Amino acid sequence: MKYEGWPEQGELVVGKVDEIEDFGVFVDLEEYRDKRGLVHISEVASGWIKNVRDHVREGQTVVAKVLDVDKSSQQIDLSIKDVNDHQRSEAIQEWKNEQKADKWMELAFGEEMSDEQFRDVADVLVAEFGSLYEGFEQAAIHGTEALEGLDLSEEDVDAIVSTARENVSVPYVTVTGYVHLESPAPDGVDDIKEALQAAEDEDEVPEEADLEVTYVGAPEYRIRVEAPNYKTAEDELEAAAARATADVESRGGSGEFHRERQLEEEA
Repeated sequence: MKYEGWPEQGELVVGKVDEIEDFGVFVDLEEYRDKRGLVHISEVASGWIKNVRDHVREGQTVVAKVLDVDKSSQQIDLSIKDVNDHQRSEAIQEWKNEQKADKWMELAFGEEMSDEQFRDVADVLVAEFGSLYEGFEQAAIHGTEALEGLDLSEEDVDAIVSTARENVSVPYVTVTGYVHLESPAPDGVDDIKEALQAAEDEDEVPEEADLEVTYVGAPEYRIRVEAPNYKTAEDELEAAAARATADVESRGGSGEFHRERQLEEEA
């Protein structure tokens, strides 16, 4: 998606070197419609420059900092040398992410979707999530819940969520904890099974998280949670342990949660 309008002073922009002159470099801005900037030779690289072509080549993708914008003369002054390696890497990744998001829009709504429809949907997602890519990522993680209350039709929401869940690779984190469960009752084994089922209760675990309880060695059981972020993972880990502990205690047993394994794992 290319933005209408103009970049702001101080903004980092991604562009493609279109033309190289002795006095500087002309760069077509990839993120802005019909916008072109100039990198003066003094802003191409640090130090004295004998030949601009020693530093850039035509067709090269670069990240530049916006030094000045003069709308009346249609001029955008840029600097390549003012962008450090970290900023360059981050800006390129964000640009690549938005290119992916553009493709997902085509998958969701078809290649024949009108520019007006594209922009209507994209504007809603960008306004809510900051970028088109983040909108799809949140839809992949949280489903329709992520898009509730937005100015999108039910068909739009379904198309976005379906496409996101088929195409977006969501970064997940994994946390692990352990719970000791004991029951003195004659049918204590059944009590423990019920407690473990309570820990794994699908109605209690949010859709974006994956929770699994495995046997380590009586009376210890491992709880493993995979989720989009550490807060969610930690919250669900503690909640699962609490459900198991409450359930076994309600049957006269005892339970205790701890983060580190306390028994040697059985082979």
